[in-house]
Amino acid sequence: MSTQFESAPNRYVVASDGVKYAYRRLGVPGTRPLIFMQHFTGTMDSWDPAVVNALARHRTVVIFDNAGVGLSGGKTPDNVAQMTIDAEAFIEALDLGEVDLLGFSLGGFLAQLMAARGKLPVRRIVLAGSAPQGGEEHLLAVVTEAFAKQAPEVRLPLFFTPSEASQAAGRAFVARATARTTERAPESGENVRTAQAKAIINWCADKSAAHSLLKRIGRPSLIVHGRDDTMFPVTNAFTMVEQMSEATLIVYPDSAHGAIFQYPQIFASHVETFLSA
Repeated sequence: MSTQFESAPNRYVVASDGVKYAYRRLGVPGTRPLIFMQHFTGTMDSWDPAVVNALARHRTVVIFDNAGVGLSGGKTPDNVAQMTIDAEAFIEALDLGEVDLLGFSLGGFLAQLMAARGKLPVRRIVLAGSAPQGGEEHLLAVVTEAFAKQAPEVRLPLFFTPSEASQAAGRAFVARATARTTERAPESGENVRTAQAKAIINWCADKSAAHSLLKRIGRPSLIVHGRDDTMFPVTNAFTMVEQMSEATLIVYPDSAHGAIFQYPQIFASHVETFLSA
């Protein structure tokens, strides 16, 4: 397998739900796969190659576009439950056996639900910049404000704090994330944005579960968050670590929603240590 995300070829698999999923697989053959699940409107090419490549040095890494996103077929659901079912169908189609999960933002919702459902053999999960069911979100306000700034790249105000150090890290991230020039996944359109926004808002608006989902996860979990995340405030991370039986929390300084992209090597080192324990 390729060990560089920038050159990993696109692959496709048709799952039991009839959807043709696009994915990339790299790293060390024969090792337990780490499945990456992406943020709001993100595609395979929204990941930071520095994070992916660092984690692929010691394990198999699988990046994919969920149903209706990027290069995958099907329709983007407007709820987290169906998104999770779609992701499970993709993982089952690859016959990966026991897996670890890394869910960023919206992807962390899927990781929580997948681990709690127990349909697939999930060993450990990493939740980055995410929120529990019934958590606090400011998605539309933060996205609207970021676009209003008319920055040269919207991810700079969206994922990073105004500090010069954070913005410099943001510019470095954008350069890495745009380095791949061939076989890139297309940007998400309005249909994806609308469906995923509804899923996020409804997930966080559902206060009925009283954190029962978090209590059902019952497996080692690493929670990573930016101290100054405005989209999903850091209080979400504290809620998760309080309610989950085997959770560890790391909060990165002077960082917003894209904390894992601001500190890619440190984040990868923390994840590697956690997964190898």
